[in-house]
Amino acid sequence: MRWEELLFAHWPVPAAPLASLLHPDLELDTYDGQAWLGIVPFRMAGTAPRLCPALPGLSGFLELNVRTYVRYRGTPGVWFFSLDATSWLGVRAARLTYYLPYFDAAISVQRQGTRLRYHSRRTDWRTGPASLDIEYEPTGPQRPSRPGTLDHWLTERYRLYSQTPGGRLVYGEVRHEPWPLQPAVAAIHELNMTDWMGLALPPAPPLLHYAKGIAVRAGRPRFAG
Repeated sequence: MRWEELLFAHWPVPAAPLASLLHPDLELDTYDGQAWLGIVPFRMAGTAPRLCPALPGLSGFLELNVRTYVRYRGTPGVWFFSLDATSWLGVRAARLTYYLPYFDAAISVQRQGTRLRYHSRRTDWRTGPASLDIEYEPTGPQRPSRPGTLDHWLTERYRLYSQTPGGRLVYGEVRHEPWPLQPAVAAIHELNMTDWMGLALPPAPPLLHYAKGIAVRAGRPRFAG
């Protein structure tokens, strides 16, 4: 698959509320003692099982995830609180195979030069309302992050964690080249992606990174432990 036209928007948040929402076997990961929450809008393209052609209704769609960072027995990864998407089939396939909290959403993108306006409204009956209306664009050349920096810590994650309806911890490995990050600016017109979780984002502007796109391979899900 390819992940395209991403915006990484991150806020520093208190650790305790995040930790209370994780699987009990996971440890909240922090950078210099600070926890972070990310909101990431992007386009998914070319999604297909290995050695199979892309499938209509599954290969390309818009997605928006809300995430934080965790460790399991020392191995870092991503924990998703929600993943909103426009693909009816993709939402159900990801829920069945990776046990990820995908939700149906109506999402649109408008372009003007390098600037994108991304609007998402959750339509799924399983949770409360969630919406995002944001404009963003890159402002400089690509600059791969250096190991040890916050940029690298936030973006270079090669494992995701989730849980089954029965509470078993699941993980999946992902592979890709280092993110081709660019500095970015954004104008947030509406942001209501965490209220349904009982989390409030701080009023300070987020830390922003843009990535044009990257090819990704995802391994099959496995039960932890």
